[in-house]
Amino acid sequence: MPISSEQKLEVAASRDALQPTRRAVAPELEAILYEPIAVLDHGFVRVVDYMGDDSAIVQAARVSYGKGTKQVSQDRGLIMYLMRHWHTTPFEMCEIKLHVKLPIFVARQWIRHRTANVNEYSARYSIMDKEFYIPRIEHLSPQSKQNHQGRSEDGLTELEAARVLDILKTDSQNVYSHYEELMNVDAQGNVIDEGKTGIARELARMNLTLNYYTQWYWKIDLHNLMHFLMLRADAHAQYEIRVYADAMIDILNKWCPLAYEAFTEYRMGSAHVSKTGIEVVKRMIGGEKVTQETSGLTKREWDEMGAKFGFCDL
Repeated sequence: MPISSEQKLEVAASRDALQPTRRAVAPELEAILYEPIAVLDHGFVRVVDYMGDDSAIVQAARVSYGKGTKQVSQDRGLIMYLMRHWHTTPFEMCEIKLHVKLPIFVARQWIRHRTANVNEYSARYSIMDKEFYIPRIEHLSPQSKQNHQGRSEDGLTELEAARVLDILKTDSQNVYSHYEELMNVDAQGNVIDEGKTGIARELARMNLTLNYYTQWYWKIDLHNLMHFLMLRADAHAQYEIRVYADAMIDILNKWCPLAYEAFTEYRMGSAHVSKTGIEVVKRMIGGEKVTQETSGLTKREWDEMGAKFGFCDL
């Protein structure tokens, strides 16, 4: 369950409290403000605050005095131009703050993006919830022989998958039981054994496994958010972080639809081609039969380019 009944009441209270403003707002984003968007088995992403919208991007680019001085079509054209030519500064004028609940191993991968402001739940101060991530069977795969940091496309047998899930569930439950025993308190903070002294929370937490959930507030500008999404929503990204990125792409669409359109056109749906790769395309257009051996590209680059342009079997 992503949030408790008490937390649902807190969300409802936040959504009921309307604030007058002269600032630009994004109506579609306002509609989901504070609402948790479920991700994985216990995780979520929710928008808690934001600044700016599409008009803030064009306003910064033009250094104009206010909103609505140009037609939407002109704003769209400008945002497309800025994205196409990598003029990133105007996109930095928009910011968004997200509340994210995610497995610790996903958080450690996520935090490698050092372009955000982060404040994480403190297991020194508070007791961690008894919530841990268990993958679905279809997401259990052996190590890839080609990709040293990813999964194979092959699945496990039914018996192998059942054993993996049993290990994950049993270990996760055992370590939480030991976590409570080490502190001598249960998840609600009640003392378990009056005659025993537990160790500090900051020490007991080291026994928890990486599939336990943590939470943080994550604030980032639009430019760096799109860079994060370009990498983490990619098909080669780990599934468990990719589903968070997918949810955030939908948030981006509700927040800045023109920037979202430019992002999907010139980042997510585009291809980066090297100087040699461009020459290969020119040679092919000219009628030459080019192979990997005659292309000047490594096999990996040749395969990647072939997948993008559809000449894998040539």
